[in-house]
Amino acid sequence: MNFFSRSRTGKVLGGIAVVGVSALVLAGCAGSGGDTESSSAAPAGDDLALKIGTALPQTGNLAFLGPPEEAGVAYAASQINEVSADTGLTLDVVYGDSGDTDNKAYETEIPRLLGEDVSAIIGAASSGTSLQFIDQVVGAGVIQFSPANTSDAFTTYEDDGLYFRTAPSDVLQGEVLGNLIAEDGNQTLGLIVLNDSYGTGLAKYVTEAFEAAGGEVVAAPTYNTGDATFDAQISEVLAADPDAIALITFDEVSTMLPSLFGQIPADKLYFVDGNLKNFADAFPAGSLTGAKGTLPGLSIDSIADFTGELDAFLEAEGTAALEDYSYAAESYDATILLALAALAAGSTDSAAMAEKLMEVSGGSGEGETCSSYAECADIILGGGVADYDGISGPITFDEVGDPTEASIGIYEFGEDNTYTAYMG
Repeated sequence: MNFFSRSRTGKVLGGIAVVGVSALVLAGCAGSGGDTESSSAAPAGDDLALKIGTALPQTGNLAFLGPPEEAGVAYAASQINEVSADTGLTLDVVYGDSGDTDNKAYETEIPRLLGEDVSAIIGAASSGTSLQFIDQVVGAGVIQFSPANTSDAFTTYEDDGLYFRTAPSDVLQGEVLGNLIAEDGNQTLGLIVLNDSYGTGLAKYVTEAFEAAGGEVVAAPTYNTGDATFDAQISEVLAADPDAIALITFDEVSTMLPSLFGQIPADKLYFVDGNLKNFADAFPAGSLTGAKGTLPGLSIDSIADFTGELDAFLEAEGTAALEDYSYAAESYDATILLALAALAAGSTDSAAMAEKLMEVSGGSGEGETCSSYAECADIILGGGVADYDGISGPITFDEVGDPTEASIGIYEFGEDNTYTAYMG
């Protein structure tokens, strides 16, 4: 099996495992309230000028995720504005750089974005970076909506109901990756871990799953954002002689890999969403053959229509082609959901939109399923309740802004050092 999906129900659909999220201690049950009609939806013809910002990684150790995430936002905005004459809502996007916890670009970018009077900020990609400015954003009464935060810290964070994410908690990714490593016949495991809420949290859940499957974690050194050399961590892991190594890092992995090549077979290396990218000719051909990794969201193959449309959009805009598509769909869906929430609320006020985000995602348990902004907008403007099922999945927010349904794709690197869906 190369793909795992988790929702409330326990069943198997088309070869995809579907089990209860509660078993993974993900976000709680969705609220059961909500009317079948949206009493506060803006009537057709009313003008809503929605402005949002992005604090996505243009620089820093997740900069490779910036282009697909910003592309997803831009593509969604173009579709929203294409039908503005029908919906009355126009969307303006102010782009900004989150940076990372080393360069701290967010220290100047977040005040700049808030000064633009945005209703929401999409970002950051890094959980650790988001935690640096979430209090500032929600304290200003503005929605923070991440397409890629996976730390379990956000599930219980005091955010005044203003934080949402389209990526699932690392409880799920950790279980999937830990079990995958064990199922591949590995009995001992070494980890190299980024010392922040994302890295240590994901390492915890990988360890729990691997040990529950009968394995033993024999080394798990950490490093800090901004570190440039990793000889000590690599030496510690190799000295423990593990069957496999899981690299729970961001783009620092590019510096680590040359020291690992030849020390451990490539098919004993495991990647995570923070570093799973197409390395191509960055390393000699075959350097990563057989290495595997996990990435939240539907498989890249299954959203090929979307990525093809995204490529065509970028080409028409004269924007460079993407090398990776990680979290593009989640960013697209975040943008669509924010616009739908404004329509449903009849307002661009952040608090009013936040109250409607659960509803338009289907979290109220009511509503008519729709799969595009235009289709969902028609439902809302007609007086109904829209339940948006996105490119990245059904989403369906619970009362703390976590998706109650989630999927994890498993990928494998080929001879060209790029990854495709794992078919094992």
